[in-house]
Amino acid sequence: MDLNSVRPPKYVISVMERLTCHGFEAYMVGGCVRDLIIGRRPFDWDVCTSALPEEVMTLFTRSRPTGLKHGTVTVISQGSTVEVTTFRSDGEYKDHRRPESVLFIGDLKGDLERRDFTINALAMPLSGEILDHFGGRQDIEKKLIRCVGEPEKRFEEDALRMLRAFRFSAVLGFEIEHQTLTAIKIKAHLSGGLAKERVRIELEKTLLSDSPQVISDVIGYGLLRGIVANDMPEADLILLKRLPKNRMLRWAGLCALLLRRGIIDDTEKFLTILRLDSATIQGCTRGCALVSAVSPQDAISWKRLLAANGIETAKCAACAADVLYGRGHMELLRSVLLSGDCCSLKALAVSGDELLKLGFSGTELGKTLSLLLDYVIEHPSNNKKELLLAMVTEIK
Repeated sequence: MDLNSVRPPKYVISVMERLTCHGFEAYMVGGCVRDLIIGRRPFDWDVCTSALPEEVMTLFTRSRPTGLKHGTVTVISQGSTVEVTTFRSDGEYKDHRRPESVLFIGDLKGDLERRDFTINALAMPLSGEILDHFGGRQDIEKKLIRCVGEPEKRFEEDALRMLRAFRFSAVLGFEIEHQTLTAIKIKAHLSGGLAKERVRIELEKTLLSDSPQVISDVIGYGLLRGIVANDMPEADLILLKRLPKNRMLRWAGLCALLLRRGIIDDTEKFLTILRLDSATIQGCTRGCALVSAVSPQDAISWKRLLAANGIETAKCAACAADVLYGRGHMELLRSVLLSGDCCSLKALAVSGDELLKLGFSGTELGKTLSLLLDYVIEHPSNNKKELLLAMVTEIK
């Protein structure tokens, strides 16, 4: 492969050139090489090298030992970061997640041999030649996800690889090879010991892909055992594709569908187990609850929902409604937001301070503001200070 056609960033080339100029081997490795072959823009650039971590840090004064135990040094080059990791082999895995120890080696093939899937076991030096010891390029051409070596052993070592297989399938549009899929079925129970934060990260990447329906396979193969119940029809989750690629909104849509099918019975509990942030938990929980039985059908109803719950919860409710009842709810909400009509006390032409001056206080003040807000929701053109003050003067 010609580097001129690939064009890795200059800061990555600079790091590799410095390593090779000092007599070390250096290769771009893993997902960035895979993505270059596919024609996708890599998100991360990883480099593996024969240099030991201490040697890397000596060569690059602007570096930090982010994973020294596993041979990883983060190098800052031209304002960007590159993960540089020494060739290594892994020791024994006892927790089905990380090796107890690593051994630094001088062999690129030995380093690639420990990786999860053939499509990620690729390396490329500055010459641009693709080094492929395990058939990764062929699997990319076939659009297959296949383990390096024995699948059951790979999943015994790191159970998260099973979730990663489905994530790569969703993100890349690849099929999981039969033997690998069979091994997932056999080893699925190991996923129960994974940190829920890691599970959430893989689920979220799948959820935000072009094929969020792959989550039905994640559930069907038992990789969320103890978190959800039953299976999930893929046809249902295809509906998530109609939602924006926004994490909160897709979580809301997913929860709405899982609730409808009885896969989960409590949105807040489900999202809390997966360690989502409080804003997402609250928005999704409230949003799904607001449309669980019926959804707003007109602009005034959406304005009232906005006024009572805020923008983020309203968006979650609209996305939940879109997957439950059909399209149109998010579009209607969007038109309401773009209209500029008053949907909150903040946008009301009369403030609480102005009512205080007129003698309103306590619950009476709050009730009066709510009445005014409800009035301008129905009559948006009347959100004018003089008119509203005249109204409250009559009330007083």
